Amino acid sequence: RFVPKRMVPFSFPLSKCALWDPVPMGDIIGAHITYYRNPRLSLVEKTLRLAYRHAKQNEKKSFSCFLLGTLAVDEDGEGITLTIDRFDPGREV
Repeated sequence: RFVPKRMVPFSFPLSKCALWDPVPMGDIIGAHITYYRNPRLSLVEKTLRLAYRHAKQNEKKSFSCFLLGTLAVDEDGEGITLTIDRFDPGREV
């Protein structure tokens, strides 16, 4: 279902190169994850500490990295859980 008052359009951050054609095609649909599910975020403390340490050691004000995890539907089917358990600092090149 599409409820215009509750749906908020999403956009992707600007990048140097596009991986797809950004021109809209077809009808507008709502894709809000919390419309049907109750989301929960779980972050492993070790992962957060690694990311924090890497950010403090980095000389640049901003840097790129990846937080990796799993997305699972709860047993009762009413919620979803995003578990972030890995940190990847990525590469400079």
